[in-house]
Amino acid sequence: MARLLIENIRLVQDDGNLAEGMLLIEDDKIAAVRSDAPAGFSGPRFDGDGTVALPGFIDIHIHGAQGADFMDGDIAAVGTIAEALPAEGTTSFLATTMTASGEQIAAAIRHGRKFMNKSGVAGAEMLGFHLEGPFIHPDQAGAQSSAYILEPSIRQLQDWFGETLEDLKVITMAPEQDAGHRVIRELAERGVIVSAGHTNADYRTIKEASAAGMSHLTHFGNAMRGLHHREIGVVGAGLLERKLYCEIIADKIHLNPDMLEVALRLIGTERLLLITDSMRAKGLPAGSYRLGDQQVAVAGKEAVLPDGRLAGSVLKMNEALRNLQQIAAISWLDAIALSSANAAKRLGVWHRKGSLANGKDADIVLVTEDFSVQHTFCRGRKSFGNGGYK
Repeated sequence: MARLLIENIRLVQDDGNLAEGMLLIEDDKIAAVRSDAPAGFSGPRFDGDGTVALPGFIDIHIHGAQGADFMDGDIAAVGTIAEALPAEGTTSFLATTMTASGEQIAAAIRHGRKFMNKSGVAGAEMLGFHLEGPFIHPDQAGAQSSAYILEPSIRQLQDWFGETLEDLKVITMAPEQDAGHRVIRELAERGVIVSAGHTNADYRTIKEASAAGMSHLTHFGNAMRGLHHREIGVVGAGLLERKLYCEIIADKIHLNPDMLEVALRLIGTERLLLITDSMRAKGLPAGSYRLGDQQVAVAGKEAVLPDGRLAGSVLKMNEALRNLQQIAAISWLDAIALSSANAAKRLGVWHRKGSLANGKDADIVLVTEDFSVQHTFCRGRKSFGNGGYK
């Protein structure tokens, strides 16, 4: 049994305060959360240098990084992304697809599954798929390709994922495209998280879809009907409906600082999930990059199509936390909820991810107080950072 003691770290307590502590790792699990070293421990030690230990971040909506995209239809591309993510503290993710041809989507799923089934992979763990489209509204397509939009269909999903829809964790769709919300109802019964996104639905439609099982909103505030005083739309539903969880891209571009503060105050950290929605340019210099069949110009922190529409982001998870810290002085407990705990609970993996507790996966990120990532461990394996071992 491989053992490792991560010491000289600070752990977030139930009251939100920090206290000095240690984490004992055995193989890929957290064996103990301690205040001192086990008696007679003679294994390797890792000096955390006073950093704050957080559960590894979980990004449920990401398209790419470091020059690779899940739609490349290449297992090497999935590996490139998985190996890049620990640098920002992300230890788990959902491979997110785009509206594209059926063949392209099928290839992305096929190669993603090969990666999931590959033993000994390095980097962040792929937990399944987030299917973004093709069941969306053409008027809210955003950077998605309108040419490949389809009517919602369980049969089509089974063609891609199989009869049981194995590995499909989240689907983004426009509920107004689903007559009678029959597809939404069946997906919810099968345990798939149904998310309204790229949608022109009004508030009444969102409420009806929620009653049928829809429980989530994709990149809140973007590619959806906005808030109006006579029709509060999808944005209003996110603020008002307590059963809806909302993804937010906290890059201060997709939602400006004022709107991020509104979301934190009115929706609350118990219903918000940080995502990056990042595309292949994340981690690379400014320039021109491909997203689906479109060219995207990346400059600074912004990625846009030729007509100026946003095309995903180049955001990193730790940067999102830093932005919220600056805007609203979020607490350490808020940070954990937003970056890992809420996602773990939504995805049904709370028993092994989302907190630093005995028996859970040793997915650990060590950060400074401004969320600069110093070291990341994925399932007990050092995946980012230098030194530290004694």
